[in-house]
Amino acid sequence: MKDFAGKTAVITGGGTGMGRELARQLVAEGCNVAMCDVSADAMAETKRLCEVEKLPQGLRITTHIADVSIEDQLTRFRDELIEQQAIDRIHLLFNNAGIGGGGSLFTNTREQWEKTFNICWGGVYLGVRTFLPLLVKADEGHIINTSSVNGFWASIGMGVSHTAYSSAKFAVKGFTEALINDLRLNAPHIKCSVVMPGHVGTSIVSNSRKVQSGTDSDRLSDNEVALTRVRLSAGGIDASTMSDDEVQALAAERARSFRDDAPMTAAAAAKVILDGVKAGQWRILVGDDARQLDERVRQTPERAYDADFYQSFATEVGWRLG
Repeated sequence: MKDFAGKTAVITGGGTGMGRELARQLVAEGCNVAMCDVSADAMAETKRLCEVEKLPQGLRITTHIADVSIEDQLTRFRDELIEQQAIDRIHLLFNNAGIGGGGSLFTNTREQWEKTFNICWGGVYLGVRTFLPLLVKADEGHIINTSSVNGFWASIGMGVSHTAYSSAKFAVKGFTEALINDLRLNAPHIKCSVVMPGHVGTSIVSNSRKVQSGTDSDRLSDNEVALTRVRLSAGGIDASTMSDDEVQALAAERARSFRDDAPMTAAAAAKVILDGVKAGQWRILVGDDARQLDERVRQTPERAYDADFYQSFATEVGWRLG
């Protein structure tokens, strides 16, 4: 697929981050976009940003509320898309929605763990199941599933458990690789790509906490403050003398820093992804840190979870690992 003009794209998690930037760049190339998210306000802002420039006549941008882990909501999204965009086929499917959190089988609840897993993995699986018939009807199609560097390296540091997110992203990677031959055999006009970003500046830290806690508040609950103290202690930081307000401020700074101090912006990441689709790449690494980490893990897989591996890599790429 060498260009996107006149095509129709579905984007999950289109309200913020890479989903928002994918929408903006696709629209700028003349692609119709249907996006879903759990936040109507976030999607409205994405749509507004897409419409800053005068759109080509007839170009369609629609927004749909859907939790990608719930099949009925994705089915409703698909049906609304067919009605509102007046089409029976799509060309691009970006399974982009994801959250973090719920990383430990010990310190997090089963509900938190499964929420992360069901959105990050289940949302991709259900997204493909739901929209595949519309892709089959198109003359060409491309499925783009967002995994992560945590799809080949299951950690974010020695002091932080990361099992739910990493398990989900490994599943996305394996599923997409298996799809390559499944599509060749049964729908050869459809291609697929697995996207593996490194540290990209998005609001996933703050958004994940809100989804996990079921609140729109920027402040941690008392239970979240207590869990943050445990995480800080595990990371070698003495949080026993910190006030609750100091813990709140530290958490807010962590979310800000992840978004604003990242080595790659969401806009730059979206461009890498779209360029990769145009080039027909089935494996799209996003960011210098992703490429360097991929090389390191391949060179010495047995050492990938040793302390010196973490420390030397963090120093090399400027990551702040917990």
